[in-house]
Amino acid sequence: MTPESENKTTPRGPRVVFVTGPSGAGRTTAINALEDLGFEAIDNLPLSLLPRLLEGPPPDRPMALGTDARNRDFSAKRLLWEYERLSATPGLEADLLYLDCEPLTLQRRYSETRRRHPLAPDDDPANGIARELDLLGPLRRRASVLVDTTTLSPHELRKEMERLFAARDGAKLSVTITSFSYRRGLPTGADLVFDCRFLRNPHWEPELRPLDGRDPAVRGYIEADPTFAAFETQVSGMLDLLLPAFRDSDRSHLTIAFGCTGGKHRSVAMTEKLASHLAEAGWQVSKRHREVDQRRTGV
Repeated sequence: MTPESENKTTPRGPRVVFVTGPSGAGRTTAINALEDLGFEAIDNLPLSLLPRLLEGPPPDRPMALGTDARNRDFSAKRLLWEYERLSATPGLEADLLYLDCEPLTLQRRYSETRRRHPLAPDDDPANGIARELDLLGPLRRRASVLVDTTTLSPHELRKEMERLFAARDGAKLSVTITSFSYRRGLPTGADLVFDCRFLRNPHWEPELRPLDGRDPAVRGYIEADPTFAAFETQVSGMLDLLLPAFRDSDRSHLTIAFGCTGGKHRSVAMTEKLASHLAEAGWQVSKRHREVDQRRTGV
């Protein structure tokens, strides 16, 4: 069976997406993007009104419901309860979209806009951010879709919403492949993680050090490692086996991460290589280089 083969899964019902996350992580941008995709978007929804909103027959088009700590009756426990209730409701497909962001980036965004944090209006925004992240912790852990906006511009976040939530014919699986540095931790929301630190490191070659894994010279240096070909073959074969299984189990998206020490050479080269392999096999693939992108944007 190829990725383009007919899928025999049960048709999905109308979709309800709860959109949440820390203030400053991009909720408004995400809500607007979903509205442009045909969702009925309601932001700042009091949770007490949700049962009345969804009474009666299922909605005739997808809904995006934005809520966070700024709502007057917000409760992470209540939101989880409503999400789980809708997930178990016949005829509905529910998602909990959590927009994540590193605290230092949130602080920088507040500093640039000179906004007050809703949980610390008369205090340092860093204190409000810490309180909010603690409050939202249960939602982050239970999110069905987790998007890290730390390095994303508003335009890139809109593209990510399109990739994840745009209506697609059939049940195609969209795949994100990302490179990262182990020094900065695992990428948020990664489903499969591969460690590339055993491969020969271009960092120790002065002429290659300023380049990254997209450069042909760097890729040639890494591919000359005696273990590279077997590693690539094994990973490619594993993904060729797993991706159809994920798709047939009704998954709509999957994130694959390759890590190395600095996130600049080996992980980038493997991300490029595997993204090309999966795209050639017919999968819907997007790629991201976390550390390289952060250097580019000055984050």
